[in-house]
Amino acid sequence: MAMKHYPPEFKADAIALYRSRPGATIAQIATELGINRETLRSWIRKDDDQRSAQASAPTRARTGTPAPRENLEEENKRLRAKVAELTTEREILRKAAAYFAQEMRP
Repeated sequence: MAMKHYPPEFKADAIALYRSRPGATIAQIATELGINRETLRSWIRKDDDQRSAQASAPTRARTGTPAPRENLEEENKRLRAKVAELTTEREILRKAAAYFAQEMRP
C-alpha cells in the first residue's frame, strides 16, 4: 500500500476538527475525512507533544501587578478577533467534512 502525503494545512485542519468536537472519536473524524484513523491519531499525538513542549518552554516572568487597562483592552480585542477567526475556520472544516463524507458514500 502506498503512503499518502497530506499537506500540513490538511493535517492542521483535521486536528482542529477533532478538537472542535468533544464527543467525537478519532475513528469518526478519520472516517469523515477519508483517512486512516491511525494516521489521524499520530497527527494528534505529534500536535499534543508540540503543545506540551511549548507550554513547558520558559515564559516571561509575571510581576504580580495588574496590567494597565489599555493592555487588557488590546488583548481582549486581539482575542475576540482570534475567536472569530477560529469560529470561521471551524465552520469551513465542518462544511468540508460534510462534503467529503457525502463524496465517500457509495
